[in-house]
Amino acid sequence: MLKPRVAVLVSGGGTNLQALIDARDAGTLFSGKLALVVSSKAGAFALARAKAAGIETEVVERGSFSDQKAFEEALLRTLRRHQIDVVVLAGFMLILSAAFVSHYPDRMINVHPSLIPAYCGKGYYGLKVHEAVLAAGESVTGATVHMVNEVPDGGAILMQKRVPVLPGDTPQTLQRRVMEQAEWSLLPQAAEMICFALLQKQTEGNTDGSKSPV
Repeated sequence: MLKPRVAVLVSGGGTNLQALIDARDAGTLFSGKLALVVSSKAGAFALARAKAAGIETEVVERGSFSDQKAFEEALLRTLRRHQIDVVVLAGFMLILSAAFVSHYPDRMINVHPSLIPAYCGKGYYGLKVHEAVLAAGESVTGATVHMVNEVPDGGAILMQKRVPVLPGDTPQTLQRRVMEQAEWSLLPQAAEMICFALLQKQTEGNTDGSKSPV
């Protein structure tokens, strides 16, 4: 039985990618194979993390293409070439179109640094989320892992975890706490959940003689 092949899409340092790698190494992410890391930036440190962990890497830079359509076609070709079953967005700083997302229905997830539906959607990313939380005087924030659909941060919520906002927090200290206490635990759990569900479907398909969906 083949494990679903997982691609992690990144744009920067890859701290959430590292959480996935650590979960793999700890044996808590075992139903899927971390098969590929794709970066939208050539110099992203996430690529070094992937190589150190023995994961294949590719770079597909948005600026190398004339428009979004051409970029997404190249990205899709890359994923297909590596026979990817599940896509994880982990600090991927680009919004993907409905046409692209439709190729991975219920098989593409994203981690967002707030308790969706609060502080999400277009314009809310990175430190901007934490700046907005602090500006509003919130006492609690958190992170969410959700399915990716045609609406930015609009897919079905899979998991959430609350994190306290502490007196004296800056956007940077709050960002770090949300990552450490929520994002780094939620994302591997959700990836395992999706991969396990696909393995179950594969098993059912093999039992009744139908084609595996993976």
